[in-house]
Amino acid sequence: MTNRERRRFIAGAICPKCNTMDTIMLYFENNVEKLKCVACDYQESQTDDSVKEQSKGSDNIIGVFKPE
Repeated sequence: MTNRERRRFIAGAICPKCNTMDTIMLYFENNVEKLKCVACDYQESQTDDSVKEQSKGSDNIIGVFKPE
């Protein structure tokens, strides 16, 4: 069985690197939201808000783990 990722293009979005319109796609990888330009391979990742909040106090934190 294959694990398919849903990739969506964002209408009207302009790539910050190559300034091309309608080439930015949005997708999730390992529960992280990512943007990628199909024209120039620019990439950007958005981390979880809880990780951002907890890591603001110290630059030495690599990540926050949630035990299950």
